[in-house]
Amino acid sequence: MGEEESIRAASEEVSRQFKTLINGEEVESVKQLQHLILGRLQDSNAVLAHFNEYSERCYAEVSGDFSRNTQLLKSIKSDLDHIFTKLRSMKAKLKATYPDAFPDGSATDRLDQRPDLEMSLQ
Repeated sequence: MGEEESIRAASEEVSRQFKTLINGEEVESVKQLQHLILGRLQDSNAVLAHFNEYSERCYAEVSGDFSRNTQLLKSIKSDLDHIFTKLRSMKAKLKATYPDAFPDGSATDRLDQRPDLEMSLQ
């Protein structure tokens, strides 16, 4: 028996031993499960791709409005800040001119139960 033949015989024996460790039905079952999972993943990927396309179209439709409304809100806030600054200035002038026109702090707290609009939202 030559060296090449002994190597071939040894490899065939190892092959036979491996075949006894593996159940062909279980391997086929695993392959079928993998194929099923692959199909489900491909379906999920297609659904997500369609959703992303839909989301992109919706965003394109509303992004202009969103941008305009954001600018409008910034403008309104700037206007309100200016108005409150003017009102504080006018109140200070009135208080300096007519000190009795405004009640002290404790009376103001009882009279004015409105929220402070100048507090920043966090």
